[in-house]
Amino acid sequence: MSETHKNHPRGPSAVPGLRALLSLLHPFAHIQAFGEASRMLVQRRQMIFAMARRDISNRYAGQVLGTFWAVGHPLFQMAVMVFVFAVVFNQKIGGTHDLPRDYTVYILAGLSAWLSLSPVLATSAISIVSNASLIKQFTFDARVLPAKDILVSFVVWSVSILIVMLYTVISYRTVPWTYVLIPVVMMVHFITALGCAWALASISVFFRDVKDFVQLANTAMVYVLPIVYLPAWVPPLFKPFIYANPFSYLIWIYQDTFYFGRIEHPWAWLLATLFALFMFTAGYRLFRRLQPMFGGAL
Repeated sequence: MSETHKNHPRGPSAVPGLRALLSLLHPFAHIQAFGEASRMLVQRRQMIFAMARRDISNRYAGQVLGTFWAVGHPLFQMAVMVFVFAVVFNQKIGGTHDLPRDYTVYILAGLSAWLSLSPVLATSAISIVSNASLIKQFTFDARVLPAKDILVSFVVWSVSILIVMLYTVISYRTVPWTYVLIPVVMMVHFITALGCAWALASISVFFRDVKDFVQLANTAMVYVLPIVYLPAWVPPLFKPFIYANPFSYLIWIYQDTFYFGRIEHPWAWLLATLFALFMFTAGYRLFRRLQPMFGGAL
């Protein structure tokens, strides 16, 4: 056997990290992770609900208006965005088959998704670091912290959806048949958010700058995602950036459900679901792999 062959063996073990990469992409590993994560959520549901209730209660304790702010924050943000884009810019759409409802419904549909997702990304980036004392307890299951953050965010999600519904009923006296798809949209949203939360929570333990990058991204995404504009309005040079963003597909399934009243973006439903499943399992697997090292890094 030649010296060159000895020093450069072939096969998966010869390339550093290749085995780990193949493990990450292996379908069976993702199926196994999905089952394990789902069982954990069912088994720990009482703890997750209890922690979410305590978090909501503590967040508004001592404030004059109390838990009203759970409703007030998304309502104010939606009102500002609608005022700026639908009133000040006076953009007129709606009344046609292609664009059946007005610009306000269009904005509210996208905002209902992002306003309930962006707080999860922000809080999950600090969820492990800010609960270091709990993490260092051997009996505490750290996996529930990102799940608790998701549950808290669904207060904002529920308020946002209710606002869209009320505006649609008041303006059009009816709601589209696609409202029956709300449970599907909610599930896709939930598993996408939880997968991202597990990933961000675990990475931020070792890279504390993650929370700052997330804050910047949350601010930019309102304008980068197709929330306040139609993709047709974007110059061709920048359109690939919209379609390359996986969160755009989540926004489109919300718009199909609440604005178009039909499956306007069938490929978005497929891609949003695939992305949700991938993030759910990949985020969980990353969290489980890094979890044994949390104590030493905190």
